[in-house]
Amino acid sequence: MVVALVLGSGFGAATSVMNEVASPMGAVGSRIAGTVWASVAEIVTLLLDAGWAWAALAVIAGALTRDRVAGAAAGALALIGATTTYYLSDSVLREEPLALYGPELLRWSIAGAILGLALGAVGASIKDAGVIGLLAGLTVPVGAAVQMIVLPPHAGAAAVNPAATWAQGIVFAAAAVAVAVVTARFVADSRRRRRAGAGAGVLS
Repeated sequence: MVVALVLGSGFGAATSVMNEVASPMGAVGSRIAGTVWASVAEIVTLLLDAGWAWAALAVIAGALTRDRVAGAAAGALALIGATTTYYLSDSVLREEPLALYGPELLRWSIAGAILGLALGAVGASIKDAGVIGLLAGLTVPVGAAVQMIVLPPHAGAAAVNPAATWAQGIVFAAAAVAVAVVTARFVADSRRRRRAGAGAGVLS
């Protein structure tokens, strides 16, 4: 559980810091505005800020545990930790009182606890053999691809944003690789089980 909390806290802080770096109004962002580093920072923040990335955090936290119950708890803790450090970091970086973020912090912490339970259990199921493990493994990559189609970065913007296009491309490529790896593992495990079953049948 400590690992999940640390993982989530690090993710939340990193997301907040990257948002500040990517913003031309930020202390760092204003210095790199117009450079390639500003573009890179914007791509990274588009990836970290996406809903699928936060869902992946809970799934990964759950995958690091031994069973679904522990996975559910780890997923919830990871998202609560990420939400808390995200707003704490925002408060420090923007020099604003934490109380200003109180309502949002409470709302997203509750949402994180609820969704984290389900997503953490999904993560713990990735190690399972068979269809359950396959579906669990496909949850994040398929969800990420769907989000890029239904709700792409900067949806509704008047002009095409190169950073958003790059972010979409990265997500689609990573999702395709992940789906291929998960599917290949499922096929290999299925063949292994069939061979084991056939061998047991011959011996009997």
